[in-house]
Amino acid sequence: MKNLRGMLRCGSAGCALMLGGTAWAQEAPAPATPTADATVEAVAEPAAEPPPLAPPPTISDQIGAGKLILEVRARYETVDQTKTATLKDDASAFTVRTRFGWETAEFQGVKALVEFEDVRQVGEEHYAVNVPGATTAPLNGADKSRYPVVNDPDVTELNRAQLTWTPSAALQVTAGRQRILLDDQRFVGNVGWRQDEQTIDGFRADLALGRFKATYAYVTHINRILGELKDWDSDSHLFNATWSPAEALRLQGFVYALDFGNSAVNSSITKGVKASGKTWVNLFQLAYNATYAQQTDYRHNTPSFDLAYWGGDVAATFDIYTVKAAYESLEGDGTRGFTTPLATVHAFQGWSDAFVSPGGNKSFVDGIEDANLTFNAKPRFKRTYWFNTDVLLRYHDFNDQKTGADLGREWDVQLTAAINPKLSIQFKYADFKRETTVPLGTATPPPSRTKGWITLEYKL
Repeated sequence: MKNLRGMLRCGSAGCALMLGGTAWAQEAPAPATPTADATVEAVAEPAAEPPPLAPPPTISDQIGAGKLILEVRARYETVDQTKTATLKDDASAFTVRTRFGWETAEFQGVKALVEFEDVRQVGEEHYAVNVPGATTAPLNGADKSRYPVVNDPDVTELNRAQLTWTPSAALQVTAGRQRILLDDQRFVGNVGWRQDEQTIDGFRADLALGRFKATYAYVTHINRILGELKDWDSDSHLFNATWSPAEALRLQGFVYALDFGNSAVNSSITKGVKASGKTWVNLFQLAYNATYAQQTDYRHNTPSFDLAYWGGDVAATFDIYTVKAAYESLEGDGTRGFTTPLATVHAFQGWSDAFVSPGGNKSFVDGIEDANLTFNAKPRFKRTYWFNTDVLLRYHDFNDQKTGADLGREWDVQLTAAINPKLSIQFKYADFKRETTVPLGTATPPPSRTKGWITLEYKL
């Protein structure tokens, strides 16, 4: 019996050991079977060599990478002015202006520009070329005194030759023969309306620091619209500074000290301030300008004088329509009026350019008050060869600033459109009618005249 019990215990223990071994064998992970991939050692791809660095561009590269300047402007102009014993015929002029030049790409912050300009009369020369207001014979021949003035003489000249250095976003310096346009060109511009553009020899620096901007230029020579024989030698300084704290307020101060060695009558110093801005009122955009300036003699080039300028305008734009009311007062003392010798004066006091003063300025010895109203529309009319249309209508009423007498009135009309992205056409008309009589003591206003222009302009 005892033997039987011992045998049973031994059998139970053996079964337990067998069952336990089997369970362990089932839970233990099977050894990984080697594969062909596992036996191959991974080989890393060799790193690609970086492409060689391109050499920095040379001066020759940047000259070749520049852009071509090519402009052609053809214009037909007519003038019908009150006839006199000398002035017997109407003027007609068909002229073509061509500009050709090259502007380089930037090289170490420097760019260069060279541009030539040629103006040619096509057909008969039925017009006079002369300094505005001059009593001498026309520059293109005494026989042309029978015609009114159209100041587009034949000329070929170096229009611009400049180097521009931009060492930082805040500073740009330009030296050489250049185009200088300051603000709205009321005091300094390029007289871009005439075929022979006004450019300036000198040095210019532009500074921009946030909302503050300033321009200073030293001017050694004025290349005027009548060719080299009527250019001015200069020792002049131009300074204009602007602070724009908000879109609705832009404050400006300027000093223009002009000294012309061969045109002393145009020498002066003008100091002024200006406020301008724009804002929205519902669907209307309102804009305004207000300017005051004082002009005196400079470096004793002329007898002493002290003349003031006031100007202002308010414009309202709704959709494609703009209406602007403007007023300008240029003081005069009976001998000379407030002048702006370097301005683009065609844009002011009427497109007929009737008012002139000694020295060829657009002014009036008694001073002039100009109240004008402008209507401008930009129709959405668009065709394949007629788009970006702009229509402008302006009315001027002129008064003598010194005596208050009525001097005359003028209507100006202009239509401009694009024929393609590089070619535009413009039709323009000006009609000035002087007062037949003025009170005693009032300077005689200029004679009545009408002018018309058709212009085609191509810009590459």
